[in-house]
Amino acid sequence: MHEFSIAMSIIEIAEAEAKKAKATSIIELVLDVGTMAGIEFFALDAAMEMAVKNTLLETAKVNVNKIQARARCTKCGSVFDIDQVYDECPKCKSLYHELLSGKELKIKSLVVDVDD
Repeated sequence: MHEFSIAMSIIEIAEAEAKKAKATSIIELVLDVGTMAGIEFFALDAAMEMAVKNTLLETAKVNVNKIQARARCTKCGSVFDIDQVYDECPKCKSLYHELLSGKELKIKSLVVDVDD
């Protein structure tokens, strides 16, 4: 389950950024994760739930934005949603396309609490 190591990396990055801001806790973490990022969403949720224990994220609300994979057909230029790398263009049935989105895995935002 590589999602646990991904969760640990996310926590490490979030805590480092929170410490730069001299935060006492993290209130909210928002992630953008593409449907073709190689991540099982259920496994990531479970991994985050386990990994946040005894961290600044322990009580944080974690929101995961699922980014649908989209591609542009290199033959006809049509833009369409894809679920698999080998999905064909719905307009011309070509298998050749460029991925526009769906491989994201990033921390979109972090809300922290800072004591004055």
